[in-house]
Amino acid sequence: MSENGTRQDLVLVVDDSPDALSLINDTLEGAGLDVLVALEGRQALSIARRMRPDIILLDAMMPHMNGFDTCKALKQDPDLCAIPVIFMTGLTETEDVVRGLEAGGVDYLTKPITPAELLARMRVHLSNARMTQNAYSALDTTGQHLVTVNAQGRMGWATPQAHALLARADVDEQRVRERLEPQLAQWLQHEPAPNDRLSLRDLPQPLAVRLIGRQENGDYLLKLLDEQEGSGASLLQSRLGLTPRAAEVLYWIANGKTNKEIGEILGMSPRTVNKHLELIYPDLGVENRTAAAGVALRILVQE
Repeated sequence: MSENGTRQDLVLVVDDSPDALSLINDTLEGAGLDVLVALEGRQALSIARRMRPDIILLDAMMPHMNGFDTCKALKQDPDLCAIPVIFMTGLTETEDVVRGLEAGGVDYLTKPITPAELLARMRVHLSNARMTQNAYSALDTTGQHLVTVNAQGRMGWATPQAHALLARADVDEQRVRERLEPQLAQWLQHEPAPNDRLSLRDLPQPLAVRLIGRQENGDYLLKLLDEQEGSGASLLQSRLGLTPRAAEVLYWIANGKTNKEIGEILGMSPRTVNKHLELIYPDLGVENRTAAAGVALRILVQE
């Protein structure tokens, strides 16, 4: 299954049954794959951290640490969360299948395993994982502050620029877990639309996120924003040559606020907000509120 001819795909097989391990090992080696084996969950996690396999085949019922908990631990590790996990188990009830998928598995095979079916499903998931990794590698080179999070707000992959921004803002791993991720989880529960923005609270420096979109695997792609100088209203002021107050009005127009709401935020009357808009329109060469918001959003989205 290796596409480049220089490296075979590396598979970690986790099962406490020697007979099952032997059958699967022979099948995978016969298909030209490199195979690692583990007998239980804790051993699997240790091997995965050292070797980082391309795909993991995981038995659900094992001593010490079952497959469901093992998969959850894998998905909570930023270095391992992108590895596709296929469950292999004798559990056939619907609730067991759902439990495996909710734990982070991409597929669920019931024993006895059919070698041809196993290999076919592995090819699909390895191909999808490669495409995802290639997409992430391409995003890494864009110089943008991008992160992925799951529906619970837990951060997964992030570009080097996003990691650097978090470090500059003094947001370490503990603050990410305790302050940032709960806010993201609550926000995502309300199903924000693309380009919706969330200002993050209780951080050493002001940060925000904007939703880019939702991926096929259910994760969300977000852009991390620095709310200090160079972003928001100050960015519109510098790019468009507006007065500070006009730039603030335009910023909140771009965020979908009404004149009344903007007045409450900025401490002015709705009529004063409208006067600012009457001056903003000719400066931007537009005729209405929607067009002005479009100009602002094009600038804000690029940052």
